[in-house]
Amino acid sequence: MRSPTRFKAAVATALLGLLAAFAVPGGGVPARAAEDPATTVGDVTGFDHAGGVYRLRAGDAEARVTFVSPRTFRLELAPDGRFTDPTGKDIVLPQGKAPRTTWRETGDRYELSTSQVTLRAYKSPLRFALYRADGTRLWSESKGLTWTKDTTTQSLARGADEQFYGAGMQNGRGNTSHRGKKVEVGVDYDWDDGGHPNSVPFYLSSAGYGVFRNTYAPNTYDFAEPVTATAEEHRFDAYYFAGKGSDAAKDVIGQYTGLTGKPFLPPVYGLEIGDADCYLHNANRGERHTLDALKVADGYVEHDMPNGWMLVNDGYGCGYENLPETSKGLAERKTKMGLWTEDGLDKIAEQVKAGQRVAKLDVAWVGDGYKKALDGCKDAHKGIEDNSDARGFTWAPESWSGAQRCGVQWSGDQSGSWEYIRWQIPTYAGSTMSGLAYTTGDVDGIFGGSPKTYVRDLQWKMFLPVTMTMDGWAASDKQPFRYGEPYTSINRRYLKLHESLLPYLYSYAHEATRTGVGAVRPLALEYPGDPRAATDAAKYEFLTGEDFLVAPVYKDTTTRDGIYLPKGTWTDYWSGRTYRGPTTVDGYSAPLDTLPLFVRGGASVPMWPGGIRSYADRTARSPLAWDIYPQGESSFELYEDDGVTRRHRAGEYATQRAEVRAPRSGPGDVRVRIGASEGHFAGKQATRPYAFTLHTGDAPSRVGLDGRALPRLASKEAYEKAGHGWFYDRDDRGGVVRVKTPSRRTDRAFELTLDDTSAVGGAVPGAPATVRVPAGQELGAGTPGKVVVDVTAGTKDATGVDVTLDAPEGWTVTAARADRVPAGTTRRFEVGLTPAKDAKPGEQPLTARVRHRSAGQDRTAVQRFALGVMPEAPGKDTWASDMVWLKSTNGYGPAERDRSNGESGAGDGHTLTLAGKTYEKGIGTHADSEIELYPGGRCSKFTADVGIDDEINGYGEVAFSVEADGEVLWTSPKLTGASPTVPADVDVRGARHVELKVTDTNGAKSGDHADWAGAAFTCA
Repeated sequence: MRSPTRFKAAVATALLGLLAAFAVPGGGVPARAAEDPATTVGDVTGFDHAGGVYRLRAGDAEARVTFVSPRTFRLELAPDGRFTDPTGKDIVLPQGKAPRTTWRETGDRYELSTSQVTLRAYKSPLRFALYRADGTRLWSESKGLTWTKDTTTQSLARGADEQFYGAGMQNGRGNTSHRGKKVEVGVDYDWDDGGHPNSVPFYLSSAGYGVFRNTYAPNTYDFAEPVTATAEEHRFDAYYFAGKGSDAAKDVIGQYTGLTGKPFLPPVYGLEIGDADCYLHNANRGERHTLDALKVADGYVEHDMPNGWMLVNDGYGCGYENLPETSKGLAERKTKMGLWTEDGLDKIAEQVKAGQRVAKLDVAWVGDGYKKALDGCKDAHKGIEDNSDARGFTWAPESWSGAQRCGVQWSGDQSGSWEYIRWQIPTYAGSTMSGLAYTTGDVDGIFGGSPKTYVRDLQWKMFLPVTMTMDGWAASDKQPFRYGEPYTSINRRYLKLHESLLPYLYSYAHEATRTGVGAVRPLALEYPGDPRAATDAAKYEFLTGEDFLVAPVYKDTTTRDGIYLPKGTWTDYWSGRTYRGPTTVDGYSAPLDTLPLFVRGGASVPMWPGGIRSYADRTARSPLAWDIYPQGESSFELYEDDGVTRRHRAGEYATQRAEVRAPRSGPGDVRVRIGASEGHFAGKQATRPYAFTLHTGDAPSRVGLDGRALPRLASKEAYEKAGHGWFYDRDDRGGVVRVKTPSRRTDRAFELTLDDTSAVGGAVPGAPATVRVPAGQELGAGTPGKVVVDVTAGTKDATGVDVTLDAPEGWTVTAARADRVPAGTTRRFEVGLTPAKDAKPGEQPLTARVRHRSAGQDRTAVQRFALGVMPEAPGKDTWASDMVWLKSTNGYGPAERDRSNGESGAGDGHTLTLAGKTYEKGIGTHADSEIELYPGGRCSKFTADVGIDDEINGYGEVAFSVEADGEVLWTSPKLTGASPTVPADVDVRGARHVELKVTDTNGAKSGDHADWAGAAFTCA
């Protein structure tokens, strides 16, 4: 736990120990020698070879080329002619038989070839270039290899449009190109934006190649012209991979992970959310015991929320007791027990035998340097497997190349905020480009945070395969049910959506064991020919598998701009509205309960229906669902095993393939073939019912199962009650065909047929109307008003238009109607709405629903939006601290009413004091902060005394500002802790919303305790 001005001694000591541990050769980022003279390799003076190993001498220096496969080779340079290998067998795994190679001399060079590539070694001076067998150049050195006494550098010519990715976990970047940027690979213990935990000395190029530096030394990659790749050691050792085909980048990742290890397959409970806290003598929470973890697990059960595992000793100095009893109690709640390895790995055998199934590592307690970090990951993974039948499952905040085969890479300790969400979005998809299949961060950080940032962070992290929430460090615990409503319900919805998607995510996890490519992907990986995918246009979004495009909200807003959709048809997961890419979506309506989420046309997504809380809720009779967006010919292969043991490695698993044939666009029949489940494992379902949702937008004339018609059911209620049959639900996401089958043998294939329907988007693409609700609309609690809804007809007239709102109980809605909205035109409707008298001020998510007919089909268009429910505006002079705060964000802990900014808890500040004067009323904040209030046009003046609180003793530097309805009305000069108090006297006549903002002005957050002392409004 930390404050803005001080750290707990235990944490500070631990961090100093970590920094010292890594400030050793092969362990961190030592200072480089200033102006160390560089030497460039000279002319070739000798050449020989033995099998697939080639040696080229250049004076005292010697280069060695070793071919590993037809498209992978190793290049080493020993400046003194003596080869060394500090990594030994740690990182690179044993490889198969070396490929057949040939060589020839052609005057100015030697050519070393396999059937797939040729490495040219130019003689004068020694310089390398790599070509494919067809003569295509992959890379070429712009100068020979160079070295100093502490570094070796390769310089490569940069292609005109060449893009670069990789270097492991690079916080705040990595899913878009590194071109023109310098990237560090090494431990710096900066776990915020710009840091690089879990670095990997590997990068790949859009030109179709990748490079892995086989070293424990820090690296620096400067992707300028030329590209320079430097390792801080007096030896050069790199493996090169030549990609093949249109998916060259994926192929390169596959070759790299074939060399250093494919990602492990987590247990299925590892893909459920985890929870971490200290339960024994927790200084932040008072006296507790390890068995108290069961009470928290009960909270997940009572709130019907998934929880796959719990770390029960996660805190400095936290031990444990009663492990077997704790493990047994958690198991009864369908949760596995994990431990933080604060005290090393010596006890892991007995801990695993007591029930431990998850090991979270901390380098400080495992050992110093990258090698120890990697060894710790491998040893913890092995410790679980050696002492149980479970799969190794570890987490680490710092690791190195090779760790993808034994653990999850976690981005470290951060503070929850909107900025935290923003920079994390590109981080994890970028990590996939280095073969890291499981990367994540704590939900809303371990410090700070708020109900809103927690919800927004959890939403998008449910589309990462793994994630965790950590408690005990912030002012209050961070389980997803702690903030109450509406936050608990929203969190439950996304946790259960993640649970439902586990068959999809688990199938991609299995795929990663074969390909090295994780589920979370940058757009550039799936759309390498799209130039915008490499740019900031796609920076704050990612793909989960090939099918889901996720564009998180990372600001305190209810709209999302700049969502780039690449080529193809994309369907809004919530509304069913389709978009044709490439396109950019602005003004996407995203109230707090809505994550911008799109599904690729052609997707077939396997799911577990029923809103289950745990994988253990599945029974032999549980159904399997397929969510299908029919377009052209597509398929998906479901992978299944027992989810827990290692028997899959002996072939105990099954696969089942879904194949869909549909029109590319417009009307036609849809055929879905579910193949036989091939393979066996303990617990495999011999029979199961199937459920389908097919996003067609048009009702079929008939639905058949293996040639026999299924009964059409008249209503959603009838469908829910029936054992089998189908129903066209016009109100569900633009029109969805729902199908149930009886229980069927899994070892037999079957076919579902939908006659006279359409591809996703409908029989007449673009025919349905769309709905848009302009942002920023407000109504007072209990006050009648109107909500504006814009309806745009598609390519066909919209007739019989009925516009209404789905609103909470106690609200009154009066629908608006029109006979016709002509094709291609927009009509504005005003829907009457009276919020309940007791409606809580703030954002209220609602749904606008437009029922209409177009192109011969009854249709429904929906749009989720946020209505602002306003408190009663003040009718007399009022203190700002006594008003409802519509928004309250703060740089550290909560903003305080009538107190200074304290630690991370509410009400833990002190009396407001500026320049020796104390104030009974006011607001205490910490930069950067923002408080939004609602004078509602009834006030004429805002006044306050502003400055940095005396308790900071002269530290800090901030500026204050007052904004009204988006316009800046007043700003202060820069103020330090030693500045005199500045009075604010601001004319706010007519202002409906007033925002009080404090910004940090020197980049150092310590001491920015900013007071709005005596803050008050003068009102009529």
